Amino acid sequence: MSRIGKKPIAIPPGVEVKVQGNAVEVKGPRGKMKREFPAEFPVTVAGGKVDIKRSSEERQARASHGLIRALINNMVTGVSTGFERRLQVMGVGYRASVEGKALKFLVGYSHPVEYKLPEGIEAKVEKNTLVILTGMDRQVLGQTAAEIRAIRPPSAYKELGIRYFEEHIKLKPGKTGATGAAGGGAPAH
Repeated sequence: MSRIGKKPIAIPPGVEVKVQGNAVEVKGPRGKMKREFPAEFPVTVAGGKVDIKRSSEERQARASHGLIRALINNMVTGVSTGFERRLQVMGVGYRASVEGKALKFLVGYSHPVEYKLPEGIEAKVEKNTLVILTGMDRQVLGQTAAEIRAIRPPSAYKELGIRYFEEHIKLKPGKTGATGAAGGGAPAH
């Protein structure tokens, strides 16, 4: 059995899980989510816990068992507490701001870059450089953070760009002084 797949998911107070055929619906204080899963993974709810079984021992079923459990666990966590992703805007004069349902970035281009937030994702900006994204769907939140980071990826030579808050960029050394422009690097005698 999958080590992750066989673990039951505890249902926190205030969260309701319903199984209708292949669909799992989770309701909580932050909203509701519904998702279809393959029929070979029967989901049962009993005693305040969600159990995911697998009906076959095929390679694909064994590989997907933990994934199905993780997706349902993310749904339960999302509707109860939600998820958060932080991005840091690094660079002199670089900054971000929230304007309605969009983020506006000034990151060294000749124009400000505007990013429209998808449904269910909220953003706030602290100190003009720290972008905090929150939402109940972990997959959409991660994709949104990746798209924002792609606006100006972090530079390997200078501390510039948009990076994940916990991300560490190892800076590369720049070119050091060349020995000769015309001589191809050979010293002159």
